[in-house]
Amino acid sequence: MINSQLKVVGIIPSRYASKRFPGKPLALLNGRTMVEWVYRRASKAFDTVVVATDDDRIADEVKRFGGQVVMTSPEHPSGTDRCAEALALIQTETEVKVDVVVNVQGDEPFVEPELLSRLAACFSDETTQIATVVKPIEKSIDLFNPNNVKAVMSTTGRAIYFSRSPIPYVRDFAQEDWHKQHTFYWHLGLYAYRADVLNQLTQLKPSSLEIAESLEQNRWLENGYSIQIIKTKEENIAVDTPEDLIIAQKIVSALNLKI
Repeated sequence: MINSQLKVVGIIPSRYASKRFPGKPLALLNGRTMVEWVYRRASKAFDTVVVATDDDRIADEVKRFGGQVVMTSPEHPSGTDRCAEALALIQTETEVKVDVVVNVQGDEPFVEPELLSRLAACFSDETTQIATVVKPIEKSIDLFNPNNVKAVMSTTGRAIYFSRSPIPYVRDFAQEDWHKQHTFYWHLGLYAYRADVLNQLTQLKPSSLEIAESLEQNRWLENGYSIQIIKTKEENIAVDTPEDLIIAQKIVSALNLKI
């Protein structure tokens, strides 16, 4: 349960210039734009949800369906940096101190509000600086796909390392059986940050492990920040390409999903 004394804001970083799917936030899914799907799902978890964008077309669409939006720089290298600027703008405009920011992925139209709430609830523990989500890997093909980031954690649920490689190495077993001998975890890339920590993260220089893996969360670990991990069994359905959008539309139709 989220601590009612904490002010939690959901921020949706949203760019128009996606390499694999330009204009993705404005793509239609069952008659509504992707950004509206994500916004309305997140609004079931948080009282305040804001889209952070650098594109007037996305901003106009958010205003059309009655959402909140802030305009941010087009120069941000990551969603984390965009969230940090959006946080500053939100606090300046509203004069309300934000305690926790949840970075809601703008390409996951079926994100579960309950999962977002669970992520924010991690901050009821005052020692939590950053929180994220993993799910068990059930197929060998997913384990060895470098696009699927793997997470290793301690017995207390704190992240130890993130990698595109399947870690740990399972000795004495064929690789196709590794996932049957050890529970590997797939990092879903959904983050939440304590507000002051978010601002600190954007001041860190790229680290060697981050550069090697192209994973910004390793920069945080290298600099001594802790990342609390929660587990889910929910499917991570992201729309990265026009082909993914076709699959998403089939899911909506088959399950009769609503925003």
